[in-house]
Amino acid sequence: MVASKKQKKALENINSRLQLVMKSGKCCLGYRQTVKTLRDGKAKLIIVSNNCPPLRKSEIEYFAMLAKTGVHHYTGNNVELGTSCGKFFRVSVLAITDPGDSDIIRSLT
Repeated sequence: MVASKKQKKALENINSRLQLVMKSGKCCLGYRQTVKTLRDGKAKLIIVSNNCPPLRKSEIEYFAMLAKTGVHHYTGNNVELGTSCGKFFRVSVLAITDPGDSDIIRSLT
């Protein structure tokens, strides 16, 4: 019971930081745009949902390792990640290029 409460609190914390990034910062949603920003070296943090296909997840982790970028595995699925971004569609991968007013990069890495 206590562990689930702690996880819920952490998830709410990440969601609120992600909403602040969507308002004040810049990010790219989706696999193709994320790979492009990683190749350009502009990405600061990558967030991957838990039901992202394993091959795609390992590919993104590989590109992130080459770009020296942090990867955070989001505990929810792609529907929940899209909802926390304030979108009405599913998001399996997103790259944060400018955090804006949020301290999401310091808190997750």
